[in-house]
Amino acid sequence: MSDVLAALVRASEKAANIARACRQEALLFQLLIEEKKEEDKNKKFVTDFKTLADVLVQEVIKHDVGHQFPVLKGHIFGEESNEFTNGLGQKICVKICETEKETAKLLSLVLDGNEEAASALARAAHQSAGELELDTGHAEIPPSTLGVWVDPIDSTLQYIKGIGDSVAHGGVHSQGLQCVTVLIGAYLLHSGMPVMGVVNQPFAAQDPNTKRWTGQYFWGLSFEDVKLNSLQTTPDPLVDSTHLSAVLSSGEAPSVREQLGSACGGDIHYAAGAGYKCLCVIRGLVDVYVFSEDTTFKWDCCGPHAILCSLGGGMVDLKESLRQRREGTSDQCPELLYNAPVAGAHGVDRWANTGGLVAFRSRAHLERVLCVLSSLPC
Repeated sequence: MSDVLAALVRASEKAANIARACRQEALLFQLLIEEKKEEDKNKKFVTDFKTLADVLVQEVIKHDVGHQFPVLKGHIFGEESNEFTNGLGQKICVKICETEKETAKLLSLVLDGNEEAASALARAAHQSAGELELDTGHAEIPPSTLGVWVDPIDSTLQYIKGIGDSVAHGGVHSQGLQCVTVLIGAYLLHSGMPVMGVVNQPFAAQDPNTKRWTGQYFWGLSFEDVKLNSLQTTPDPLVDSTHLSAVLSSGEAPSVREQLGSACGGDIHYAAGAGYKCLCVIRGLVDVYVFSEDTTFKWDCCGPHAILCSLGGGMVDLKESLRQRREGTSDQCPELLYNAPVAGAHGVDRWANTGGLVAFRSRAHLERVLCVLSSLPC
């Protein structure tokens, strides 16, 4: 299991390097933006974009992990289509070729013949992320039992905007490159439960002199009795649920904002990016991330969910949890699962979290949220 998790972490680091490389030249970056096709759009946004960075990162992760573990090749899924259209209207399927030279040649077609840029991106795609050893104990999960979800660059809009001087409040950034994450999660094919996750933050800190960015990553493993993570923390059984802090989307429903705002005593943060909001919970900057809409997807949540599980928390379906609570039909909130599409849905909606979500580190905080939103006496 340590080999699989290490491969996911290495892939996330290479992905972060590519994301940073693509932001170095502003004029070049403008060439990398393409509006998504109608069936690929996230309906949350009026316009949605994909970038060559998105596609290249996803293909690098699929290539590297699939190369090391061939049995996973047919079970690595991502947000992006690998089809890109260049300025001449040519459709090119972006992939990682056998050699750096071949990849550069393919990328030059996407970049309208810009061989210098293509070579730089190909170099980043083929560069080794280095060796990595993770201590994951003796737990063993055969790779053949796993599926993998990838969000190559979560919060693409913030990545495109490139705001670098966002100021954090209470440790939480509302916008900016700090909200960009690379998300990779592995789940059990038979049950859909997440077992391994990586959240990589490519733009965690910027050197004030060189203006160069450095990143950081977090990983977690949750399988049977094994709960390990890079945060080196364990669940606190004496969590005080009388105080609650939350991070929300700025587009959250007014009723949810009002109810949680009252329960949190104003300790509410707003931030971009589902992955980043999950990261705020993982790091303990807030207690919960609540989202009542259906515009997050399996690739947004699988990796963070696994890390939260390793911390004693989790991620549940908000609407179903509230329904079961009101009807008294179950004392177990339904965790999000990752192995089955939404029945009757089409396009990206097949993989939507249709009931919204609550991400949490403590069951006490989850209960507090459900209590508040179900209008039951606490």
